[in-house]
Amino acid sequence: MRRTKIICTIGPASDSPETLRDMIHAGMDVARLAMAHATIDEAIERTRRVRAAAAEVGKPVGVLVDLPGPKIRVGAFADSGVELVAGTELTLRVGSQPSSATDVFIDYEGLLSDVHLGDELAFGDGGVVATVADRVGDTFKAVLNSTGVMRGRPGVHIPSDRLSLRTPTDDDLRMLDACLEEGVDLVALSFVRSGSDLRRLGTQPHPDGPLLVAKIENRAAVENLDGIIEESGAIMVARGDLGAECSLAELPHLQKEIIRRCIAGGLPVITATQMLETMISAPTPSRAEASDVANAVFDGTSAVMLSAETAIGVHPTLVVETMAEIAERADERFDHAAWADRLEQLHLNNRTDHAEAITDAMTSAAARACEALDIAAILAISGSGFTVRSMARFRPSANILGFTTNPATLRQLTSSWGTVPVEFSSDGSYEERVTQATARAKEQGLIAPGDLIGVLAGIETRAAATDVFRLVRVR
Repeated sequence: MRRTKIICTIGPASDSPETLRDMIHAGMDVARLAMAHATIDEAIERTRRVRAAAAEVGKPVGVLVDLPGPKIRVGAFADSGVELVAGTELTLRVGSQPSSATDVFIDYEGLLSDVHLGDELAFGDGGVVATVADRVGDTFKAVLNSTGVMRGRPGVHIPSDRLSLRTPTDDDLRMLDACLEEGVDLVALSFVRSGSDLRRLGTQPHPDGPLLVAKIENRAAVENLDGIIEESGAIMVARGDLGAECSLAELPHLQKEIIRRCIAGGLPVITATQMLETMISAPTPSRAEASDVANAVFDGTSAVMLSAETAIGVHPTLVVETMAEIAERADERFDHAAWADRLEQLHLNNRTDHAEAITDAMTSAAARACEALDIAAILAISGSGFTVRSMARFRPSANILGFTTNPATLRQLTSSWGTVPVEFSSDGSYEERVTQATARAKEQGLIAPGDLIGVLAGIETRAAATDVFRLVRVR
């Protein structure tokens, strides 16, 4: 079973019911709605289509709404694409009018004050970079350092420590209110700098509210990572803008460090940006891209994310199939024993909450049992999903079956590494819940008679802690 989850951005190329069904069959676990490129009405309609397609396929699929934050964008380039050529001069203007190969409008009123001569501005995810050479009246003159094709309204990166904008923006909050009414499962906040940015969203803790995903894409977020982890339900390593704020040589090490620290805290972590970008237009990825995906899996990432590849690419289903194949092959070679040693070196967070500390102890015991015994699966019965996520951080060799009676938790668990979310209806005694979960797993072919399984659950249904781990031979 593939352990690493796949998040797919939904756009014009992939929002038909037929394509959504095909992508779910191919391996999509979470559908991402990029609000920087969609209206609220489009997001609501796509959420409903994803839910309908998931119901038809019979597989839970989470819906992740990605709020744009204070992302600065250029005026739209032609849909067919405009080539910006290295060595030529661009005129940068404030506004949102259409952009061309020589005149680029930037929708940011603080452009003239926040950008300095000599700054390098990265367009898109860094595919095109220009150096600001001069100011002429109310415009900047910039020289292109690289050649690339721009389409639509790509973002432009301005050093975050100079931006006068803050996150979440008023537009973010307006979009969030509409999406919460629709019951989305995960919400990503862009350009987070500290934990207080997430608190300003004002959502209920998950699963009553969405699982909050903090996007790490600036230097301040890296420096304040511990505080952000405390306020988040998951983390996204957004390598496009993060790569514009640090050197290329530094980025891979930051990615590894962020992944390790987030997983130690029990959070799912998503690796994003340019994973299989060649497949926007080509039927196969580059070898470097395939290696990048596999290395993200070896680093322990919970999920890999596709952006333009599925939103506007010519082969959205093929991209998902390719990602699933690469990730599954890498999962097979994942070193579970070495990961356990690595976690010990990270000094797992000491929980101050008594119930969470008990759950951590039980999941740690289950992880050690997986290494000592031939355990086929771990059945984790959880209302909020905390037990499942705590178990997943150990990256056990056994499959994790996340049982819950809460439909919101079920969909939020689609982002958790190695987890098969399973909904069941039992809220009876401990023995009744274990019996029903075991029977349900057998019905779905997830375990078989003779298998040795581990079961994580709480004796009391209303208790906050998972306080029992037992081994059971399936009959």
